Amino acid sequence: MMQDDLIPESDEQDVTPSSSDEMHSDNPLDEVQSAVVSLRKQLAQVIVGQDEVIDQLLLSLLSSGHCLLVGVPGLAKTLLISTLARALNLDFNRIQFTPDLMPSDITGTEVIQADGASGERVFRFVPGPIFANIVLADEINRTPPKTQAALLEAMQEKQVTVGGTRHPLDEPFFVLATQNPIEQEGTYPLPEAQLDRFMFNIRVEYPSSDEELEIMQRTTGGKSAEVETVLDGPRIRELQALVREVPIADDLIRYALRLTRATRVKTEEAPDFVKRHVDWGAGPRAGQYLVLGAKASAVLSGRPHVTAEDIRRVALPVLRHRIVTNFAAEAEGVTSDDIIRRLLEETAAHAV
Repeated sequence: MMQDDLIPESDEQDVTPSSSDEMHSDNPLDEVQSAVVSLRKQLAQVIVGQDEVIDQLLLSLLSSGHCLLVGVPGLAKTLLISTLARALNLDFNRIQFTPDLMPSDITGTEVIQADGASGERVFRFVPGPIFANIVLADEINRTPPKTQAALLEAMQEKQVTVGGTRHPLDEPFFVLATQNPIEQEGTYPLPEAQLDRFMFNIRVEYPSSDEELEIMQRTTGGKSAEVETVLDGPRIRELQALVREVPIADDLIRYALRLTRATRVKTEEAPDFVKRHVDWGAGPRAGQYLVLGAKASAVLSGRPHVTAEDIRRVALPVLRHRIVTNFAAEAEGVTSDDIIRRLLEETAAHAV
């Protein structure tokens, strides 16, 4: 695809389609803008506020990445994900993670079944809830590591292996997990290998006073919103392919590389404050997600190319769960977000 083919012809505010049939355009960026405007319109019928969370979910959707949503109970994390699935006309399954959940409860299992013709007993695979386009892993840190690990192959390889047989998952495929940050008793923190599979770590904050008032007014009445379908699976895969074709300058790829390497205490690029407060930094997958997320950000902004601002836009959700702070940081009240913000202030977008 040529760069000129991505140049939008109209402003996103003028395009408000209500279904995927109305979003076809000669310009692919126009189609993405139309889809995003329509998606936001449908989500706004159910979800009040949370604009930044919705934007980051859409970025991960276009990037084909998984998300971890961290927030206290009652912030509509589950409702947001299920509403998104309805607006996208995708298969949706919710898995409630509990201490007694087994790996086979997620992936599926083989059962013995008698063949009607021969009378012989054969094994038949019964798919688990992981076989859906959008999978909500609710309170993922409440189940033991063995069950958490059952998601690893599905998230990375988009397949499940049971009894030596591989079962591919339908695409698009997203794992959107939730986690409660305030109640840690009886939980199992996700290991770094599991966290690294999530493209974004999204912080879901309390609503503002006006937003909370609107939530109370909406949810205590008798009306319920009807969410219309905006996109389907094949169209989403086309838009994901479009995102990967967005050009990015080599200087900006090196900017993402410098940000990633600056989080590692044993590299020359790491500044003193990182060496003081960090035990382990981000791995190579962080740089890949910074570039891919920046491309999705450019598309959502209606631009046919990536800028440094796109990389900065996705730096927090990409890096925050890939930086392991030490005791000194905890004692001084320094969080991974603080470290990332300082890195963004002190790291030049273009090498001098």
